Amino acid sequence: MDRRQFLTQALGVAVGGVVWSACGGSKQPLQSGNTVGSLANNTLVIPDAPVAAAGEIAPFITPQSKFFRIDTAIGSTPQLKVAEWKLRIHGLVDNEITLTMKDISALPQVENVITLGCVSNEIGGDLIGNARWGGVLLADVLKLAGVQKAATQLASTSSDGWTCGTPVDAVLDGRPAMLATSMNGETLTAEHGFPIRMIVPGLFGYVSATKWLTDLELTTWEDFEPYWLKRGWSAEGPMLASSRIDTPRVGDDIAAGEVPIGGLAWAPRSGVAKVEVQIDEEPWRAAEVVPGGTGDTWAQWRTKWNAPAGDHRIAVRVTDADGVVQDEQVRPVAPSGATGYHFVKVTVV
Repeated sequence: MDRRQFLTQALGVAVGGVVWSACGGSKQPLQSGNTVGSLANNTLVIPDAPVAAAGEIAPFITPQSKFFRIDTAIGSTPQLKVAEWKLRIHGLVDNEITLTMKDISALPQVENVITLGCVSNEIGGDLIGNARWGGVLLADVLKLAGVQKAATQLASTSSDGWTCGTPVDAVLDGRPAMLATSMNGETLTAEHGFPIRMIVPGLFGYVSATKWLTDLELTTWEDFEPYWLKRGWSAEGPMLASSRIDTPRVGDDIAAGEVPIGGLAWAPRSGVAKVEVQIDEEPWRAAEVVPGGTGDTWAQWRTKWNAPAGDHRIAVRVTDADGVVQDEQVRPVAPSGATGYHFVKVTVV
């Protein structure tokens, strides 16, 4: 099936969480990586906007029960056993190696809050989530094999044969690319890739988030064509800056007077500098960006509007820390992600 048919079947699949400790606990102390508000004792301060009167801003951390799931294993989720799991690393490396979960647990363990988004997320859509991922840095794992300079693509393969291609530069440039074993303090469920999956901040999931990981090959873009590239999607898949309105929603009953407006914005790698809202044809007005986000996470935003009776259009846009404003041009998700401003039409009585 093509990607849109596949997504039609996959939408709305939610996953719960179970508790599991990687190999009975790590041998290294937990380190705070690119986390949000790291404090002593590895405590994370997670910002969270209050519930708005006319609706709700999505929480900063997405609960596992609401985290989106998109993969090619719907209906046949791999059920892997930790004791049998192995990861082969080969190709353009100095030494081919095979790792067990015991080897992974012996590496320094980290936690990072990272937003993961799907390239097929429509403007204003919910195929995106933000979680606290625990595991090891992918760069630490690759160093064990020694990456050769000729390698430009990291080809990853899941236990069910699905393949993914990730730019090597995005794994080794210092960002917290991870092999994750936990999510929000709980083990990965089978649906989320148990026992281990990839997470690379700043890239769409189809080029960075392989579940049920069993094989890593260092190669080049010329020598390997992953699953979605064969189907016409772009190669490197950087996530795009975007924003959405969570409240009010289309169809809400809105009384004239002070109305809360809020939602989420993200500007991968650079970070959110400013969020603005436009009512009808009025000038853009600044919204409050809730502190706590980073370039690897989304940010919550909110404002208030003195709403007069009548029909109105509310739009939102984000500006990143480099001063680049969200792309206004309307573009579909294929082949490299949707662009345009999210807006809602409401009636105030």
